[in-house]
Amino acid sequence: MTRRVHESALEVNVAGLLAEGPGAHRDLTVRDIRLPLDDDLVLAGPVEGSVRLARTNRGLLVTGRFTATLGASCSRCLTDVAVPVEFEIDEEALPTIDLTSGLPVDTSADPEAVRLSDHHELDLEPLIREGISLAEPIAPVCRPDCPGLCVVCGGDASTGDHAHADGPVDPRLEALRAFRVDGDGGNG
Repeated sequence: MTRRVHESALEVNVAGLLAEGPGAHRDLTVRDIRLPLDDDLVLAGPVEGSVRLARTNRGLLVTGRFTATLGASCSRCLTDVAVPVEFEIDEEALPTIDLTSGLPVDTSADPEAVRLSDHHELDLEPLIREGISLAEPIAPVCRPDCPGLCVVCGGDASTGDHAHADGPVDPRLEALRAFRVDGDGGNG
């Protein structure tokens, strides 16, 4: 059975799945999700993907594949660029309340584990946020051969003429003008 998840339903009630035996699963389709992200990340398009919730002997195995588009600046020429990212989720979600007794579950054995709410709901939002954050490129570029900015005038090096006249050279670096690499026709 495949269900569709929208932004208003990123919290999925999994009580029915927890009542089934290990191996039972549910497939969810995530469409048109827009989330506010950290200050340095901007979502330029919706998050889309699929999630499988599989019952284990302890809780749920949450696996999913997602795509999103981030808004960023090219690290070379500083123009705005849309960066497509793909990421996966692979987490185990454990209950906080025992389904049959209604008593709290001891969480001290796995304090860092993803936890279901007291109402047996799985919140996918933090898992998706973390996936986007980890998939963000370190240095996005507008195109692989982007020449960046001109070191003399600071303009976009891919547009216009950037053949600038030689300006004054720092006297401490003047000796480097005579430097030649072997086979360059000069001193080595």
